[in-house]
Amino acid sequence: MKKIPYRATTSTGDIFDIEFPLSQDTGDAVRVSQLISEILLSIDRTLAVGTPTSNGDVLQAIAMAMSVRARMIHAPTETSSRLAMELLSTALAAAGMAARQAPPKGNA
Repeated sequence: MKKIPYRATTSTGDIFDIEFPLSQDTGDAVRVSQLISEILLSIDRTLAVGTPTSNGDVLQAIAMAMSVRARMIHAPTETSSRLAMELLSTALAAAGMAARQAPPKGNA
């Protein structure tokens, strides 16, 4: 299975180097990487202004957006739902295997 390396850096400086397995139907791995970055950047920009937002609210919004995007596919709902769930499960497993690299903390 092909994989795409992805480095995620959090606003607190934590780094995750993730090897995401790609679906056999992936058309453009570079575009997938660009979309991940744009989605995460958009979330960070939105959270930087306004009222504090819980992680649960962010995850719920992402799940809802994924469900809407899956529904937009011209395929039986069961097919697109199964694909979305398989992709999410695979991505969560890959992210779960990535070590957290945290910046040094403390006073020098």
